[in-house]
Amino acid sequence: MFNIIQEVKKIEEDIINWRRELHQIPEIGLDLPKTAKFIMDELDNMNIEYHTLVNGNAIVGLIKGKEEGKTIGLRADTDALPVKEKTGLEFASNNGCMHACGHDGHTAILLGVAKVLNENKDKFKGNIKLLFQPGEEYPGGAKPMIEEGALENPKVDAVMGLHLGNLGKEIPKGKIGVSYGIMMAAVDVMYIKINGKGSHGAYPHQSIDPIVTASEIVLALQTIISREVDPVEPAVVSVTRIDGGFNHNIIPDSVEIQGTIRTVNEETRQRISRRIEEIVKGITLAHGASYEIDYEFCYPALINSEEFTKGFVESAKRIIPKEDIVEMKSPVMGAEDMSFFLQEVPGTFFYLSNMAEIDGELHPHHNPKFDIDEGEMWKGAALIIQNTIDWLNKN
Repeated sequence: MFNIIQEVKKIEEDIINWRRELHQIPEIGLDLPKTAKFIMDELDNMNIEYHTLVNGNAIVGLIKGKEEGKTIGLRADTDALPVKEKTGLEFASNNGCMHACGHDGHTAILLGVAKVLNENKDKFKGNIKLLFQPGEEYPGGAKPMIEEGALENPKVDAVMGLHLGNLGKEIPKGKIGVSYGIMMAAVDVMYIKINGKGSHGAYPHQSIDPIVTASEIVLALQTIISREVDPVEPAVVSVTRIDGGFNHNIIPDSVEIQGTIRTVNEETRQRISRRIEEIVKGITLAHGASYEIDYEFCYPALINSEEFTKGFVESAKRIIPKEDIVEMKSPVMGAEDMSFFLQEVPGTFFYLSNMAEIDGELHPHHNPKFDIDEGEMWKGAALIIQNTIDWLNKN
């Protein structure tokens, strides 16, 4: 009898070793030559067919089952962050970048999933697409993969992915977090430049002061959330950078403001973008200044399919106790470009809580001391394999 947990446990050491090897070669953005080669070499070893997208940095593998059927996409992000690692691990990176968000683990898990499923093609019908995606952190690799046909030939009917670490704070270690709807926020970026008129600091009446103007704008932007958005609806407008001035007695010509916007409702997202420019326009006009604004719509909200997620939870109960499956009652305000895949086809994204201590403490994602407990990764692989087989054979 085919025992998924036993099959995954057989290659658990491989999954851990893949994660460690990937951890030592972190690359950022959409240019991941070493990472892509590593993945392709392993797929070659498994005799899994694949092709590349996004200038060779995204890999799409294909596993065909025992007979015709539907196609499920399994996604792992492969990029790292421009963070200098301080974990002290034997396999720590030393190139100035770091897998500080668990993507090395995501990729290693998907390689493990691929190995087990490829060796057991007689257990399922249909097709499995392996979506190894660059650029999740920035500028986003899911959208260009979709535009280049990652979900076609054969057409993908459902999609699934996971995230390691502890993004859902209410999920105890070793358990998984699921959501039957909105799981993560949309993320947008605003850049504003206030153009005034510089002067001597002792004669402010001769200036059009961009610092005062910018200060009023920063404060006014906070009223969008506090006075224009329903208090029970999650939304964030955070100014994260102000840059202007260069000496104590000089009023500068201009000031730059940058920030992030997080929403879970598309109507609210569009309304906030309009309101930001209206506020900037009104305040700069009142001060006699002018402005430039660049508002970038980045990733949409990540929304799971309720029906697919219910099926995933039933499959998950065959791998882990039902009490280890935690329903998330509200979305987190972090963002993920897995959302683009879930806009195209139904599916689910789930969390596996497996944060590990460094120097006696747990360190958050994107921290130089972030680490994951490798002893929990097998669960991610087993959960994906179980649901993949169940879904393909049912559909």
